[in-house]
Amino acid sequence: MPHILASVMVLLAAAVVVVVLCRMLRLPPILGYLVIGVVVGPYGLQWIPDNETTRFLGEFGIVFLLFSIGLEFSLGQMLAMRRAVFGLGLAQVVVTTLLGLAVFAFFVGRWQSGLVYGAAFAMSSTAIASKMLAERGELATRHGRDVMAILLFQDLAVVALLVVIPSLAHPGVEVASALGYAALKAAVVLVIIVFFGQKPMRAWFRIVARLRSPELFMLNLLLVALGLATLTSLAGLSLELGAFLAGMLIAETEFRYEVEQDIAPFRDVLLGLFFVTVGMSLDPRVVSDHIGIVLLLLIVPVLVKIVLVTGLARGFGSPRAEAIRTGLYTGQAGELALVMLTLATTHAIVDPVIGQIVLAAMVLSMLAAPLVIQYGDPLVRKLTANDWLARAAQITAIAATSMGRQDHVIVCGYGRSGQNLVRLLEAEDIPFVALDNDPQRVREAAGSGNIVYGDASRRETLFAAGLAKARAVVITFADTPLALRILHAVQRERPELPVIVRTVDDSELDRLVRAGATEVVPEVLEGSLMLATHSLLVLGVPLNRVLARIRMIREQRYSLFRGFFRGATDAADGVESAQPRLHSVLLPEGAAAIGATLSALALGDEVQVTGIRRRGAASVHPGPDWQFEPGDIVVLLGLPAALGRAEVRLLQEGAAG
Repeated sequence: MPHILASVMVLLAAAVVVVVLCRMLRLPPILGYLVIGVVVGPYGLQWIPDNETTRFLGEFGIVFLLFSIGLEFSLGQMLAMRRAVFGLGLAQVVVTTLLGLAVFAFFVGRWQSGLVYGAAFAMSSTAIASKMLAERGELATRHGRDVMAILLFQDLAVVALLVVIPSLAHPGVEVASALGYAALKAAVVLVIIVFFGQKPMRAWFRIVARLRSPELFMLNLLLVALGLATLTSLAGLSLELGAFLAGMLIAETEFRYEVEQDIAPFRDVLLGLFFVTVGMSLDPRVVSDHIGIVLLLLIVPVLVKIVLVTGLARGFGSPRAEAIRTGLYTGQAGELALVMLTLATTHAIVDPVIGQIVLAAMVLSMLAAPLVIQYGDPLVRKLTANDWLARAAQITAIAATSMGRQDHVIVCGYGRSGQNLVRLLEAEDIPFVALDNDPQRVREAAGSGNIVYGDASRRETLFAAGLAKARAVVITFADTPLALRILHAVQRERPELPVIVRTVDDSELDRLVRAGATEVVPEVLEGSLMLATHSLLVLGVPLNRVLARIRMIREQRYSLFRGFFRGATDAADGVESAQPRLHSVLLPEGAAAIGATLSALALGDEVQVTGIRRRGAASVHPGPDWQFEPGDIVVLLGLPAALGRAEVRLLQEGAAG
């Protein structure tokens, strides 16, 4: 027991340090976990033994990963994206796998090993690709949708491959019968669980949810996920298949999103442990002895995969530039490839030394992926010179729509908010040009007039839409990075032009205002404002006083609504922790702030004192000469770290000096 506890402490300490570094460098945490495994494993400092217990714990990370993939499995989404998923996604996995099978079988001499290597190289990193698409605001673009379709099919394909790989360990002619038997068992289990398990699963979750016990809900969730994984394991199939089926069943219930949020901590921690075990199996000496082959397997498969995906995307109708970007996003190896390679090594399907070399090449490709994606745009522009002709035609179409318009509004985004705004503009006879980069939406709205396809974040698109003659710009989508790019373009050309920006909440309000936004409309705060308005009217407050209150709140940029007291039911992820929040501090006898004035405390600009409650009276907003007394409740607004420092300054002797 002491030995296991020491190993756990080493892993925790190393994980915290390395993941912090990865976050600071904006690298995927998976790379940090792999580095931890290499450093503390049997081929490094030998702090952690590579034994059956460690590997078994690591496998639970894969169980929860497949459970999460099952939660994401939606028949509706599949049908909506069926052309891309079962067209481009299927073609990418099949062609890449067959190509890898042919090459590796030729060099290795075993088609089973070739199949594993080919399928592993067919996988791409969902974590890296989706993160980069979101950060660059490209999820809604043509190549963004194609990339997500490919990743979605890869997630489905790996479920089947995890069933197939153990069967490849059987000798010679027994492989075919083993594969057939495994497929038959998988089909039977799939039919029993999916078709006969949906109604009981939904009914059982409703019973558990009705009891309103978070502990019971979590226990039930773990029971279902691990229980079905155990059942498939007892049936001779993999734990991962059962976890995937459990996720599929829950995805069909109304508890899907709650389950996804609850399972995330278990999944991330255990998945991190799995990648640590992968790193522990990597022998740096083997890699250094074969560094030439490692680099060859890093460069050649990635280039071949980029070219292959580009060609397939072109074959499915993507423009050349979009096809190349799709290839760049999916060229690297992925987390699921490491899972497959580890499973194949466990069943002695692949040679351990060759597996080490391939594993190292895959890890390096994942490390290089963000750089390839980030610096691929100049290459795309060089390779697609004629793509500018298509863009020129697009710009011409926008210019033709805006021609002759004066004092019009440029509406960036024609989603639901944009369409509602346009209806009001039409009712007031205010001219407008609406830009949207969803071709299907533009085609659907073709009869509405003045709706054109274009990327509003591009300077040339804004100019074509008549930026020089516009009366205002309205950004209707809640995407801060894209909004900042539009604001930057408008500030460079027409800094006096009013720009109204929609956002989700107040977390980016000040940043958008500094970037040049005339008005920022936070959805959450406006919803709260409307709720308060109707409540005050129902309570008998005169209409003119309510309207005056609303006007004052908006003029003060929602300062009354900034921040809120968080509880256990509020999300505690990185996004929430980066938002201002309210925090109350009770001043007891002997607190450092007693007798001091607010100005003397010098809490700094990072924290605001929004109110003070004294002896049960209503909260008052203090001035700089306010003097604190014992029993005062001080309400602070700021980020968590700044709130902590302010609380220390208020309470501890000597901190206010």
